[in-house]
Amino acid sequence: ALDALTFEAWLDQQQLTRAPLRWYLDYCCRDDYGAGLDSVSAWAGIHSFASRHGFHAPGEPPSAERDAGVLTWPEGNGWLTRQLAAPLGERLHTGRIVIRVAAGRHGVEVDTFSAATQSVERWQAEHCILALPLFIAARVVENPPPALREAANQLRYAPWLVANLHIDSALHDRPGAAPSWDNVIYGDHPGLGYVDATHQSLQAVPGATVLTYYRAFGIGAAGRKTLYEQPWTYWRDSVLAELSVPHPDLPGKVTRMEVMRYGHAMSAPVPGVRGSAALRALQGPLQSPWRRLHFAHGYLSGYSVFEEAFTHGHKRGMSLGLT
Repeated sequence: ALDALTFEAWLDQQQLTRAPLRWYLDYCCRDDYGAGLDSVSAWAGIHSFASRHGFHAPGEPPSAERDAGVLTWPEGNGWLTRQLAAPLGERLHTGRIVIRVAAGRHGVEVDTFSAATQSVERWQAEHCILALPLFIAARVVENPPPALREAANQLRYAPWLVANLHIDSALHDRPGAAPSWDNVIYGDHPGLGYVDATHQSLQAVPGATVLTYYRAFGIGAAGRKTLYEQPWTYWRDSVLAELSVPHPDLPGKVTRMEVMRYGHAMSAPVPGVRGSAALRALQGPLQSPWRRLHFAHGYLSGYSVFEEAFTHGHKRGMSLGLT
């Protein structure tokens, strides 16, 4: 039921209308999904908090496990990637681009382009697990299953702008809350704030650093068109104007700015995606001629985070006796 309506509609039903609350929830949705509470489903909006550390039901006692600190590494998720890859040893083959997957009666063919040899290799296996974003899987699978085509067409993606601002000295320390790693500007601002690359530095006196600014454009065509058509100088000026509200000294300290257009790393969980029959079909065994293809990706949950992707991969491996 929660997947059938927007988060905004559900908040209206619950009479949760206070402006600061709506601002905060809309910011969280734009930050997590690239789209606001008028676009994502109520299921996704609630799940963003129901699954997060530090939140609990009224009257529920605190939990040491739930309220524990997060785990971080200097190299970020690269550490997790290496730990997952280490047991595979020589069985892990990188530097190959999958260009075709074909399922047959007795096996699967996978054609890859090898960056090392600059040639096409053909791999053959009894079964193949495709841990790919569904829009990519729909392109590389020859004669894709109808459920894959349908699921890929259902998913929506948000364009993003990311700007790295190099500053030659620390920003002026104004009264109020101390600077944090993730700094968000309250009010009617299009951006999602910025993170400070040296926030966890142990140096006694703050100095030069890099601020990374983010802006999500939602799933509407107008925002995507604007991002594509405007030159980088337009976005440079827009970012500086927004960040100058809390930091008037910022423009005089910027020595370099890099602006990049991206697609959000996860699909926007719009109403109907979580309960999609096509996504459910891809989670189970397929009928011939695709029974040797197995799909594993966070998109299958309509909520693309690490834990969902890991779970689907583990289930597929278990079903084939690989774990």
